[in-house]
Amino acid sequence: AKVVMPMHRTKFLLENLWEVAHKGSFTMGTTYFDFTIIKEKTNKLGFDLYCVDINGLLDRENIYSYEDDTERFVAFQIAVLEWMRQWEHRPDIVHVHDHHTALIPFMMKHSFVYGQLAGIKTVLTIHNAQYQGWMNWEKATYLPAWDTWKWGLLEWNKVVNPLACGIKCADRVSTVSPGYMKELFLSANGLESLFNMEAAKCSGIINGIDYAVWDPNTDTYILDNFSVKDEDAGKELNKKKLCDDFGFDVKLPLFVFIGRLVGEKAADVLPEAISTAYEQFGKTFSFLILGSGDKTVEAQLQAIEQIGYYNTQISYNEKLSHQMYAGADFLLMPSRVEPCGLNQLYA
Repeated sequence: AKVVMPMHRTKFLLENLWEVAHKGSFTMGTTYFDFTIIKEKTNKLGFDLYCVDINGLLDRENIYSYEDDTERFVAFQIAVLEWMRQWEHRPDIVHVHDHHTALIPFMMKHSFVYGQLAGIKTVLTIHNAQYQGWMNWEKATYLPAWDTWKWGLLEWNKVVNPLACGIKCADRVSTVSPGYMKELFLSANGLESLFNMEAAKCSGIINGIDYAVWDPNTDTYILDNFSVKDEDAGKELNKKKLCDDFGFDVKLPLFVFIGRLVGEKAADVLPEAISTAYEQFGKTFSFLILGSGDKTVEAQLQAIEQIGYYNTQISYNEKLSHQMYAGADFLLMPSRVEPCGLNQLYA
């Protein structure tokens, strides 16, 4: 299996060895791009990992939330297909995820230049249907020349909707849990009728995590490793580490929130809820938040930092998240939408 993803500026990218697997170019609309495919050399993850480098578009600090996200993710998809059409072999299945890659099944079947890929089966997995990648029709010209009789496959509610297009064009559609699949038939941010129309090819498969990475007995990110045999002592030491780092009282219960600070996660209720709790109960607990997202929510959370034993870390910090799972007494998940929920699995 090959796993292909954008070359984001991550710790994993910087700390591992890579080799160039392919160089190519393409035109998106009127803009010309060179791209490079790099491969992790040691196969340390147990599969072939490739990253797509399109200079200036993908190699940024954050993954999402740029004004040119449409251009970034369309370019990524085109680069992947340009590389694939150079392969001497044909993959059995192309598996794409969310709106960021949901145009690939359409382009494989209906962009003239990718005709040799049209017979390959495709699967779309939806992790969160709230985000659909909407774009106006002017940006449909970004796609390599396609059969304009098929414009209806791109359209949903009068705009180009990549996620809707993927649902229409993929051979199979899956979600990260059977429960979330049922939910999408009733509440899918405007795509309910489409899910019902395509129900025959839709299924939910429960999400999972890498237990080797998240096993507290071997986790290299936490201060003190522990197992079920010494869980109480292990969690106590890891909690003390957090309390020492953030000035909390180790004797008080420690609540944590780890995740994106966005509406689906109900992060907007946290500032008032935390403030109210401190007003009613005083400094009888500690609260640590790790995440980033909505700038208004970030500012509100930071504004209450003097209220008690409380700290907000506005960032993505994998090491800290592991330490928080290992040391917290309570994990808060106030989500409005939770397709599967990985936090409780990590915990």
